[in-house]
Amino acid sequence: MGWMCHPPHNETREPPNLGLRVGRWHAILAGMPTRLVHIVVDAADPSRLAAFWAAALGWDVVADEPDEAEIMPPGFSYPGAAALPLVFVPVSEPKMTKNRIHLDLAATSAEHQAAEVDRLLRLGAKLADIGQGEVPWEVLADPEGNEFCVLDPRPKYRDTRPVAAIVVDCADPDATAGFWREATGWQLTGSDDDVVSFRSASGEGPYLELLRTPDKKTVKNRIHLDVAPFPGGDNVAEAARLQGDGAVPADVGQGEVSWVVLADPWGDEFCVLSPR
Repeated sequence: MGWMCHPPHNETREPPNLGLRVGRWHAILAGMPTRLVHIVVDAADPSRLAAFWAAALGWDVVADEPDEAEIMPPGFSYPGAAALPLVFVPVSEPKMTKNRIHLDLAATSAEHQAAEVDRLLRLGAKLADIGQGEVPWEVLADPEGNEFCVLDPRPKYRDTRPVAAIVVDCADPDATAGFWREATGWQLTGSDDDVVSFRSASGEGPYLELLRTPDKKTVKNRIHLDVAPFPGGDNVAEAARLQGDGAVPADVGQGEVSWVVLADPWGDEFCVLSPR
């Protein structure tokens, strides 16, 4: 069933007309009550997948339990803007489609990009073909088939290593941008017809990028985001606020849990955790 401490769902829906365009975010002046705290990955073998990604990113495995494995950078003070820890939770369902969320890894030069690809292949990654054609980045998949990219060197990502961006497939990035700005507390850094980018207010850590993609969501996401209120906040109240901005409750079989499972206006699941 999965989503031990972080959940999704199977329903596909047409997005509502929210009117949440990039310029209309009522909470900007008041500050953001929730922030991004994790990236959660469904896994057949969480321990094995955590070990791969720890080696891939140069991070530490900080938890390795039957219901959850977690990695984060050495010396990282959680939660913080400098990184988003990866949490791996056990599921029985196999991976069925291309993931709607993936990581982009940064490279400092063409030589570094090639060396990183070789290193990751030796760690257990595979080359992946998702119809990308001739592109300057390399598409790989981890040992359980989760796609990720090793980017060509780009000035934008010079200070983001190892993770340049968390990329979310989206039918209409502009229409979804306002919602995720409010959910994450991150600031808009750029937008065009195909991509809307955010980064933490402190200007550190990876970017969050909404990428225009025509593919429709058909199954529960295998990777999702967790947000949480700051200390003293109320996750139930914040979940209600996000529902007012277009999120909907999601039942992924989580049962009685301390977090709230929602789906964004386009059906992508995420969790609102307790304050931290």
